[in-house]
Amino acid sequence: MDIQYYRKLKPPRLIQNLLRGFWKRPLLRWTVLLGIPLLLAATFSNKGILPRMRLEAEKKVWQQKVREAEQEQQRLEQLSKQLETDTTSGGAIEHVAREKYGMVREGETVYKLKREK
Repeated sequence: MDIQYYRKLKPPRLIQNLLRGFWKRPLLRWTVLLGIPLLLAATFSNKGILPRMRLEAEKKVWQQKVREAEQEQQRLEQLSKQLETDTTSGGAIEHVAREKYGMVREGETVYKLKREK
């Protein structure tokens, strides 16, 4: 019979208590209400953090492409200088003429092999 006089315990309502305390503090309330949209805008807007990170990654890719193009340009400039200055037999001009254009000297015989597929 003693049991009916005991107070029944309700489960703690932690979230409700926090929200109730939150709404009672105007400074905290306005900070959160204004802070969340500002944080979202700073993260996801056109000038936010995520687009900037994407642009930084894209910038690195383009810088690498520029470096590769500069290296290719230097290689081609060196080849051009070799072709302009080399006049010896068996030099750069003759090498390019034989490899790229299939030219031969007089009296030479060219053998072409068929590649099996």
